[in-house]
Amino acid sequence: MKSLSNVFPIYQRELRSYFNSPIAYVVIVVFLAIVGWFFTNNLFLANIASLRLVFELVPLVFLFFVPAITMRLLAEEKKSGTLELLATKPVSDVEIVLAKFLAAWTLLAAALLPTLLYLITLVAIGEIDVGPVVTGYVGLLLMGGVYIAVGVLASGLTENQIIAFIVGFLFVFALFMIDKVLLYVPEAFSSTLEFLGVDYHFSNIARGVIDSRNVVYFFSVIGFSLLLATVSLERRKW
Repeated sequence: MKSLSNVFPIYQRELRSYFNSPIAYVVIVVFLAIVGWFFTNNLFLANIASLRLVFELVPLVFLFFVPAITMRLLAEEKKSGTLELLATKPVSDVEIVLAKFLAAWTLLAAALLPTLLYLITLVAIGEIDVGPVVTGYVGLLLMGGVYIAVGVLASGLTENQIIAFIVGFLFVFALFMIDKVLLYVPEAFSSTLEFLGVDYHFSNIARGVIDSRNVVYFFSVIGFSLLLATVSLERRKW
């Protein structure tokens, strides 16, 4: 098995590229503004002290947020020719894909981190069951990981960032919606389609139960998507 010793340096470089430009700050601020608006309305106007709306809203925001942070990851490298430069160094395509995935996943986690203030607020004003909240955040991170892996794959299929965004959005939207069209498919396929839906597994975890089947699903989709992204990079050598 090839060493993955180059993952961390590429990860550091990619993370710096996010935070040395306005991209990370703009995306995080917009994300927090949208989620914060609905949380405060739910708390002060509807007088509901719960994070349930946050866990329902964030997956929808992810549909646009994640393709926006992943569209440049490989597409920009392809267009600028830096992939060819990396090819002259002892760096494998697996290391490139994995490092970029981890950097984007870290950015997503950084965007979710300030939302813990919502939890602190609710704990301060009343009682709240922390267990489902913790598993809810675990579910959001796993769902985000799936979307990012799919976004990396979309970015690896083209040199155009706009096309990468559109393809990434279509991929994650399909994963989000696939278990919501069960009424329109034959019953024999409904259980399979339900299992393929990312929101189905997230909902199970967000209820407070972390089932091994849900965890296996998330990491299987992440692994498969990153494998396809690696193959898409290797096409340039064929």
